[in-house]
Amino acid sequence: MKIKYRWSAAAAALALTAAGVAAGAVTAQATTTAGSTPGARCPRLTVSAGWYGDNKTRLQQLIDTYGRCGDPHPKGAKPVAVFDWDNTVVKNDVGDATMFWLLRNSRIRTPERGDWHTTSRYLTDPAAKALAAACPSTGATLPTATDTACADEIASVYGEGTTTGGASAFAGFDHRRIEPQYAWLAQLMQGWSTAQVKEFAAAAREQNLAAPVGTEQQVGSGKATGWVRYYDQQRDLIGTLKKAGFDVWIVSASPEPIAEVWSKGVGVDAQHTVGIRNVTANGRLTPHLKGCGSVRDGDDSMITYIDGKRCWINQEILGVHGPAAERVQPADRRQVFAAGDSDTDISFLRDATGLRLVLNRNKNELMCRAYDNADGRWLVNPMFLQPKGHKATPYPCASTGYTASDGTPAPVRRADGTVVPDQADTVYGS
Repeated sequence: MKIKYRWSAAAAALALTAAGVAAGAVTAQATTTAGSTPGARCPRLTVSAGWYGDNKTRLQQLIDTYGRCGDPHPKGAKPVAVFDWDNTVVKNDVGDATMFWLLRNSRIRTPERGDWHTTSRYLTDPAAKALAAACPSTGATLPTATDTACADEIASVYGEGTTTGGASAFAGFDHRRIEPQYAWLAQLMQGWSTAQVKEFAAAAREQNLAAPVGTEQQVGSGKATGWVRYYDQQRDLIGTLKKAGFDVWIVSASPEPIAEVWSKGVGVDAQHTVGIRNVTANGRLTPHLKGCGSVRDGDDSMITYIDGKRCWINQEILGVHGPAAERVQPADRRQVFAAGDSDTDISFLRDATGLRLVLNRNKNELMCRAYDNADGRWLVNPMFLQPKGHKATPYPCASTGYTASDGTPAPVRRADGTVVPDQADTVYGS
């Protein structure tokens, strides 16, 4: 796909200035943090198509600065790089792909006692009633392959956060720690083993990779996205970072068994893949979720989402446990690089000390912070496949770009408390 980029002269000048500041900061820090042997050449990024402006050059500078290149016996911890998964490393959402496969193949188990409240502590009464009315309470699994009313109700609650009648499906949650719609996919896998869930995910992966770009599939009475593709640019970046001695991780807001099936396609193993984790009992997944920081297992109130992502990274990658995992760690302990595409990724992107790569999907808070680029370390790139076009109106950073814990909109603020002004959309495709 040919992508045309538009950038005003003023924005270009600002970006060049920011790039210079960031490059200088990285170079200065290299004297104390880099692991490369003098004169050694770090591995090079090989895919050039799709990178905006000097993004590829700056990523290579990061690799050259922090990479442990040419040193057969490096000392100290490896530099950490963390990638979100859905719409960051791949185009489209592998959680969605698996949910649609489950619905098309009748692989969702009937809730305990037919009570849909057992599938999520945040499910509203109207949603539980709508699901109970649409889906039979008999049988081990729900007949969603043939029962369109049941499939439609589940798809609506999962995809839209509302019933087919328009009632809110979830309430009472911390909007900076969990997205109940995302968590619900993991919770609906109750009763299956991890191995079985991986089999379902593998079948969905095979189907979605084989389908032509743009494919839609029938789910219930409606149509849904039916294809996924790995981004060549991200596969190249991940592979190059690994060759340069980075400790590369995937941290996804999809269920962990699903993310593990997909992450091996870019050379990241299950031990370096973190996603939503279910509590297990007798070898089977339960509808309850593992906790992080001060959140206990089974409390079901924090997943790998915004501040929850920070907690899981601190706990699983940086080795910080207890309530401290919920806090920003000292700079010398944090990830050097992070990549994401959504407000889901805000906290762990802000924590990255070297560079932060953002794929532009027009997400308000993320784009406010990325375009504000207060420290010169944010890189904005259009999506590598089917990029978003120009957003005609500015991002509402100074008024409603931030979502508070209770769900209310608020201004986006910098670390020093100042408000980020509204930002124009300047990096996009066509």
